[in-house]
Amino acid sequence: MTSLIRPDGPAKLTGRATYAADTQVPDVVYAALAPATVPFGRVVEVNLKAALDAPGVIEAYDHTNFVPMVAMQAPMLGHSVIPLQQDKIHYDGQPIALVLAETLEQAQHAAQLVTATYADTGTPLMFDQAEDIGPGGPQWIPLDAVKGDHQAGLAAADKTITAAYTTSDRHHSAIEPSATIAWWEGEEVVLHSSVQAAAMAQPVVATAFGVPAEHVRVICPFVGGGFGSKGYVWPHLLLAAAAAKASGRAVKLVMTRAQMFSLSGHQPATAHEVTLAATNDGKLTAVRHYGVNAAARVGQYYEATTSASTWLYDSPNIEVHNRIREVDRPQPTPMRAPMEGMGQFALESAVDELAHELGIDPVEFRIRNEPAVNPMDGKPFSQRSLVECLRQGAAKFGWADRKPGMRDGNDLIGWGVAVSTMPAFRMPSSARVRVGSDGHVVVETGMQEIGSGLPGMVQLVAGEVLGVDPADVEVRHGDSSFPPHSGTVGSISTGALGSAVQAAATEVLEKLQAQPGDQLGAMVDAAGLEFVDAEARWAPDEASGGYSIQTYGAVFAEVRVDEDLGLVRVPRIVAVYSAGRIINQLAARSQMSGGIIWGLGQALLEKSVMEPTMGRFLSRNLAGYVVPVNADIGSIDVSFVDEADRIASPVGAKGIGELGATGVSAAIANAVFHATGRRVRDLPIRIHDLL
Repeated sequence: MTSLIRPDGPAKLTGRATYAADTQVPDVVYAALAPATVPFGRVVEVNLKAALDAPGVIEAYDHTNFVPMVAMQAPMLGHSVIPLQQDKIHYDGQPIALVLAETLEQAQHAAQLVTATYADTGTPLMFDQAEDIGPGGPQWIPLDAVKGDHQAGLAAADKTITAAYTTSDRHHSAIEPSATIAWWEGEEVVLHSSVQAAAMAQPVVATAFGVPAEHVRVICPFVGGGFGSKGYVWPHLLLAAAAAKASGRAVKLVMTRAQMFSLSGHQPATAHEVTLAATNDGKLTAVRHYGVNAAARVGQYYEATTSASTWLYDSPNIEVHNRIREVDRPQPTPMRAPMEGMGQFALESAVDELAHELGIDPVEFRIRNEPAVNPMDGKPFSQRSLVECLRQGAAKFGWADRKPGMRDGNDLIGWGVAVSTMPAFRMPSSARVRVGSDGHVVVETGMQEIGSGLPGMVQLVAGEVLGVDPADVEVRHGDSSFPPHSGTVGSISTGALGSAVQAAATEVLEKLQAQPGDQLGAMVDAAGLEFVDAEARWAPDEASGGYSIQTYGAVFAEVRVDEDLGLVRVPRIVAVYSAGRIINQLAARSQMSGGIIWGLGQALLEKSVMEPTMGRFLSRNLAGYVVPVNADIGSIDVSFVDEADRIASPVGAKGIGELGATGVSAAIANAVFHATGRRVRDLPIRIHDLL
């Protein structure tokens, strides 16, 4: 394992890294949005006169005079309905007008002067009022999965627990708000936009405007945090492109912090019911997990929160169901971590509850139910070192010293454990590697650097294959004119892009193998060429589909609960992960530490309240929506099992970006129970839950 300091660090530290809104474009004009102020309904009239009369205003648009765009679905759209194309309102904050002005301040002022009248509106439907339904259309993960006979499993058990759990609405809260600068050159459009997937934005824009994909260029080398909020294509990108087309000018549209709460997705509230049954010796006889999430009335987004319940523990009887509740709100979207980030809280809390009822240590209980193959479909695991994670983590944490009634003065001390897991999503990726006669190595790829250190990973893989110092590899990235990468989404990048770089670099070596010498530049020169290059594309092969491919981890948390105040602190977390080959140890530890902090926020702080009469998130800023800060974080000890999963990817890696955010909230909640004897099943855990 290697540790490489991130090559993008100095550029970010000194301000040389260019983000979308930083891009300098001559003759640019500024756009601002006017939002709907009702949760649903129909626009009767938008009054643009005051905005048009305001100083510096160039033009104002609503659904009656804007550029028409081709309708699409989510995904790849974030919101299934493109704004300013019809009179129907689907959510509070939906743009009803766009104003162009010479300065940002003039555009924002004029947008505030836009007024509208509405019809067919009313009181919004809330999450706890809606019915559970199965979303229509094709499902990327089945809604239901059943193995065996659940009732027979209950009958064979000595102990059974059934409990309900909930998680709250949460927001991505990236430092960089979404932004787009767009201009047209004839029938071609150029977009500098903060996106996690230029390869996704390009075909969406092409479809919306009816132009070939090669006429759309998306540039985004750096993203100032996304966490899923910039994965799909959100309204700002299409609206900026349309405004540029309508005005014939370069248009800059930057979301406000408040708009990010409505126009870039969120993690939806979820509710779960988990039933677990086991014999007295700790063997599971039945697992049932029912999960439901809030979804907008259009798009029918669902989280598949029960997925891990099909592969984590061995049981002859497993049953999972996923449903949604259609409510009046903006569309949710994946957020670090989707699916298991919510579902694992329910499952791992229930596992702890059953282990307690049986009087079995919760680490030992998990080990006793370790499956040899995927318990739902019988597929062999590509690689799974979960038991090793549990044992290593327990030893590092000092788990053997755990006992009831631990305290230090007024602090009640609790130790909790939970398992982490995520499916190993795998998508195609491409890269071009070029070696010049001077020995200079360049790698080009369309990937976005989102803060995870991908350029360093590319340097390490290319350097390893070519036998050069990674620091001597130049990485050019973030342009749709480069070989496409599916996106910095779903924890796919290291396995997919690393394998593409490995393949392209290997092909370059093969082209040079007949040349004399042992220095790349001299070999290229001996061939009489200025450079030798190769482009390679990697995609999952058919054979790997016969395996169950996931990532795993074990999280151990210590909490201290003030007996009088109910205040919870987390002085230390120890986590050990099984996630394939770790190419950059330093960056990986940083990634997992960040994920653990996300999990702590979910457990103790983050909850976005939906205002029940207006259908809007109550606090659309970071004053009212609380995220962890340095003072909230204690010691975090992260390590990895030394392994490589060549079935998951040729480079041996699997993604880790989301894995670190799973299991943490359950470990903390289980530790709170150990400290206080109170089982909190609703996140976040609040002071009043413990008083």
